[in-house]
Amino acid sequence: MAGDLNGIFARKGCSASGPLYAMFRDLAKSAADRWWMRENHLRYDITVIPPQVICGEFVKTKGHYHPKNEAGWGFPEVYEVLEGTAHYLLQREDTTDVVLVVATAGDVVVVPPGYGHVTINPTTDHVLHMANIVSSRFTSDYAKYVEKKGAAYYEMADGSWVKNRAYEKVPPLRCVDAGRSGTTIPGLDFPLYRLIARRDPVLGFLNYPEKFSSTLDK
Repeated sequence: MAGDLNGIFARKGCSASGPLYAMFRDLAKSAADRWWMRENHLRYDITVIPPQVICGEFVKTKGHYHPKNEAGWGFPEVYEVLEGTAHYLLQREDTTDVVLVVATAGDVVVVPPGYGHVTINPTTDHVLHMANIVSSRFTSDYAKYVEKKGAAYYEMADGSWVKNRAYEKVPPLRCVDAGRSGTTIPGLDFPLYRLIARRDPVLGFLNYPEKFSSTLDK
């Protein structure tokens, strides 16, 4: 997994070795929960990111975008921080907007349609545990992040943010707390798995965001 991240760090020629993080996909607490998720085209995952600094940069995920559904809306995603602190770096594909969402244990963060995202563990002493629920009807697009050698910004371990020069235009970084991210879905709460256990229809926004247009933008 470390090799998959080579070429997306701020420092040219930087390479990483060994596993940087672990992803556990398509999890369920019961056969009934798994059946319900498959019937509703949903997937529940957990990701664990130990603290690490690589070539002066905090450890991060590779970054990816989601395609559009049949209605022309990008598939959203929802994350929750189980333990630790997460920096979710969101950006529109045309980089007209780049947002840092700061989240801690108990926070729920929605990645809205049309945004790619990278997750960063911005610490040197705490493991980040996070869960997510996402549609199972698509494959994530990592190629654009690879082409641009990462996201629009790199978060360095000294607290600075470095613009990625592979992007022609990079706007100032907007920084918000999870509770003020501007994207909220009424009914989403912590822990997310409880929504699966009670078969909550609010999770329909992950496949049909157009039906939640009052709270989501295309």
